[in-house]
Amino acid sequence: MTMTTSPQSALTWQDDAIPVSTRFDDPYFSKNDGLSETRHVFLQGNDLPARLSPGFHVAELGFGTGLNLLALSLITTIPTRFTSFEAFPLASEDIARALDHFPEARRVAEPFLTAWAKGETKFQLGQITAEVILGDARETLAAWSGKADAWFLDGFSPAKNPELWSPEILTEVARHTAPGGTFATYTAAGHVRRALQDAGFAVTRLPGHGRKKHMSAGTLT
Repeated sequence: MTMTTSPQSALTWQDDAIPVSTRFDDPYFSKNDGLSETRHVFLQGNDLPARLSPGFHVAELGFGTGLNLLALSLITTIPTRFTSFEAFPLASEDIARALDHFPEARRVAEPFLTAWAKGETKFQLGQITAEVILGDARETLAAWSGKADAWFLDGFSPAKNPELWSPEILTEVARHTAPGGTFATYTAAGHVRRALQDAGFAVTRLPGHGRKKHMSAGTLT
């Protein structure tokens, strides 16, 4: 395993392919095929693409490299909205370098990367109208007027980034979920599941991806 440091962002690179946040000491995606994990956790966990319909709205905590958005774009054939909340945006060159690890996602990433390099946080990616809201989610989520049909809860590990998994944040997630809306996340941490239940979700523990034994998903009741 090799590690190199990126001077332009708070990153190190594991095996010259996987970006690791030095702020949170956590990788941006799974070392065990991040695209496959995205499909298992966030797409299957929210029963996508089966639930997609015109105007369906996906929201996300933790934009990172945009891999979840790209995975969604690969299965989306109807107009869909996507809103993500990100406190520490990566430079476009770092995102491009990370996505080179996933040729399938990288092939559809150019419109996003072009917009991102220009500082644009609203852009079109195939059938998806995307917006990335920058800033501390403890403030930006509360101020958001939207409601999502499905949530991708993809912040760094609750042990490393507890602020993004607090009861207050997860209550805001529920408040910004459409009736019958869903969430999925890679973590099965007990305090996260309890906070989501307290916020109004019926929470289920499901088999995780790869070496992760469990994940969580649920529906707003």
